[in-house]
Amino acid sequence: MTGYLLSAFIYLCAACIAVPVAKRLGLGSVLGYLVAGVVIGPVLGLVGSETTEIQHFAEFGVVMMLFLVGLELEPRMLWTMRTRLLGLGGLQVLATSALFAGAALLLGLGWRQAIAIGLLLSLSSTAIVLQTFSEKGLGGTEGGRSAFSVLLFQDIAVIPMLALIPLLAAPGLLSDSDHGAGHGELSLVAHLDGWAYALVVVGAVAAVIGVGHFLSRPLFRFVAETGLREAFTATTLALVIGIAVLMSLVGLSPALGTFLAGVVLATSEFRHELETDIEPFKGLLLGLFFITVGAGIQFPVLQENLAVVLGLTAGVMLVKGLILFGLAMLFGIRRSNGWLFALSLAQAGEFGFVLLSYSQQNHVLEGELVSVLALVVALSMFLTPLLFILYDALVMPRYEDNSGQREADHIDSRGPVIVAGSGRFGQVVNRLLRANNIGTVVLDRNPAQVQNLRNVKIPSYFGDATRPDLLHSAGIEEASLFVVAIDDRAQAVELVKHLKHAHPKLPVLVRAFDRLHHYELEDVGADFVVYEAYHSALEMGTEALRRLGYHPFRAEKLRVAFDEQERRGRAKLYEAWREKSEGEKYGTTHTELYIQLNETMAQIMRADRDDGHTRLERGWTPPPRGYSDKLADVDPDAGGSGGA
Repeated sequence: MTGYLLSAFIYLCAACIAVPVAKRLGLGSVLGYLVAGVVIGPVLGLVGSETTEIQHFAEFGVVMMLFLVGLELEPRMLWTMRTRLLGLGGLQVLATSALFAGAALLLGLGWRQAIAIGLLLSLSSTAIVLQTFSEKGLGGTEGGRSAFSVLLFQDIAVIPMLALIPLLAAPGLLSDSDHGAGHGELSLVAHLDGWAYALVVVGAVAAVIGVGHFLSRPLFRFVAETGLREAFTATTLALVIGIAVLMSLVGLSPALGTFLAGVVLATSEFRHELETDIEPFKGLLLGLFFITVGAGIQFPVLQENLAVVLGLTAGVMLVKGLILFGLAMLFGIRRSNGWLFALSLAQAGEFGFVLLSYSQQNHVLEGELVSVLALVVALSMFLTPLLFILYDALVMPRYEDNSGQREADHIDSRGPVIVAGSGRFGQVVNRLLRANNIGTVVLDRNPAQVQNLRNVKIPSYFGDATRPDLLHSAGIEEASLFVVAIDDRAQAVELVKHLKHAHPKLPVLVRAFDRLHHYELEDVGADFVVYEAYHSALEMGTEALRRLGYHPFRAEKLRVAFDEQERRGRAKLYEAWREKSEGEKYGTTHTELYIQLNETMAQIMRADRDDGHTRLERGWTPPPRGYSDKLADVDPDAGGSGGA
């Protein structure tokens, strides 16, 4: 017991020290975890033989991560991804596997070993890539979306790979005791015929879909009614672990099973609670997994085969990167997105360790070769954060536009309303619409703001809303409404002008900064314009009247009178403004009209104060009984103030 607690304490201390330091240096948390593992493992020897066992446990973090990924994907979204999921992902796995298998044959290995090596090296690290995308806000870029599609296909492809590897064993090497044993664990499919195995697999997948769709909702509703948060968390963990166990028993990938369950539950009303409960466990286990990768690097084997391991690692990452870059060009992933796609997936992945172990157990690969390949996989993962640093330092500056901003994100969602600008004003509009189940597509040029909205599950995309190509990808042709809340005055005017020219039937609602900006927006065709601070200032002025002793009813009446006169005066001033020349529009004539408006407003306010109401009224009072009947008897043309 003491030994396990000591090991846990060492792992946690290493993470607490290394990760904050790595983040402060701009290296990312993943590299911090990997370095921490190297320090407490090969360097200081604080952890040792238990690392492999802990790594198997920590791999469950990958399982939870794919469950959370599935929760973000509805089946409809998967269908929209089909081209890149099958085309881009399929070509990547096939091309990479074939090339590495051919290289293994040239190095003198047998065809069975070559195929196994090609398959395991074709996979990339889902854990490292998605974690880094999340930290750097790259998941919404075209390169990030494409990389996610490939990773998703790779995770699915692990299933046929696991089924194929036992068939690659040399005849006579696989004993009866080994056949179907898999990882030496319990199995429901050991010694089954092919047709029976297929039926069990189909049944297991159908069970996951059925439980997720029909049974999970009543179960979570029943648990939620208890009001015990820990009970809901326990139920969530039981669901994820149970699905992982079922997949393992039938010889499938636990990560695929939980991903499938996440997709099924993506439309559940309990989705956000599930995400909240799983997220802390996922983050902790993923961090532990990265530490075990670093701690598991075998320095003695590395020293004996240093040149071979370094050469193979560099070769794998270079060849894989070139294949990925070629596919990026083939599928139209250009500029910095192509580089991001290639660099982010150039490593081997965590499932490579699984396939290596499985290949050794099934007598496809020998122990010494497995040790060398495990180092290649680990080192390539270790170097991946450095590739992201290279991308930030060298690639991004080359493709920045004149404003120093990155390229626009790839927009893969649609909604009846497009909101340009996600500042304080745009956020309120967007929240109100989404609270009423109205889908929105939010565009903004501030990458930090876009990431903040994504963190709270609001679909947002980086990009310049004045670009016609970006508006097209956002679905401008099918939109029912456009809200302009961008901070640049001139760009707002130009955007409205473009929208009313290219899409004249599309209603455009705009935020204006002041009166002059209002006139400019109305002049180019805006359907509705509101001052940024007008209503909040009007509310503040009304509250000021109340605090100065005005009866609340009178204060509200004065507010309405002021608002009505402001609207009338605004229309008159706008017409006067339109009749002036360009120079006069910004000269003294407009100022004189504005002074006249204020004088008229003061006269209306004074007249309103003489209508018979008293400032001694102290509060709202209900109307007397029969008040509505008396109103019905009043002649509407008789006038009268009805004052108290």
